[in-house]
Amino acid sequence: MRLVIADDSVLLREGLVRLLKEEGHEVVAAVGDADALVNAVAEHAPDAAVVDVRMPPTHTDEGLRAALDVRAEHPDVAVLVLSQYVEQRYAAELLAGSSGGVGYLLKDRVSEVGEFLDALERVRGGGAAFDPEVVRRLLSRTTHTDPLAALTPRERDVLEHMAQGLANGTIAERLYVSVSAVEKHVNAIFDKLGLAHTTGYSRRVLAVLRYLGS
Repeated sequence: MRLVIADDSVLLREGLVRLLKEEGHEVVAAVGDADALVNAVAEHAPDAAVVDVRMPPTHTDEGLRAALDVRAEHPDVAVLVLSQYVEQRYAAELLAGSSGGVGYLLKDRVSEVGEFLDALERVRGGGAAFDPEVVRRLLSRTTHTDPLAALTPRERDVLEHMAQGLANGTIAERLYVSVSAVEKHVNAIFDKLGLAHTTGYSRRVLAVLRYLGS
């Protein structure tokens, strides 16, 4: 996989470069600010970009806004946000406007290297990978007037796991229910959200996230 890394921390950036090279990936650029990220993607046309949220000059949301620019100009480039922070507004916009290949992980909650590498492979393949805390923050953005209010507590549990990019079998294991029960909940969720005709694993996750970000 050809990758661009964008993080203003030199130690973390170089650590990621070394890790990814050891895993057989090619890091075509490693940069420390948002403008350099956009330029590097345009120049190298990577398969994916790993992006921090807070970068120079203001260290607020430059990285996430640059990720939006990358997705708008280069929709074939997957984006995995890797940050300490959940920036809800632009995170929702990134996910809502995506046609696949996006993820959002929190640095402090990535407990294993394999978890990060699996997420990177998933978004490169057009899927989704989200930290549960990011999903909870996005869910909390909705109000009582949203169709989410019509969901049962169990359907909300299933939706949260769906948004993490998990398959029905894994959701069933985590919730200690049968796969057929999860399938029924998924169908009910799509009915209530007006997404009953959405098919495909990654499409269903992104459709739900698009709705949440609307």
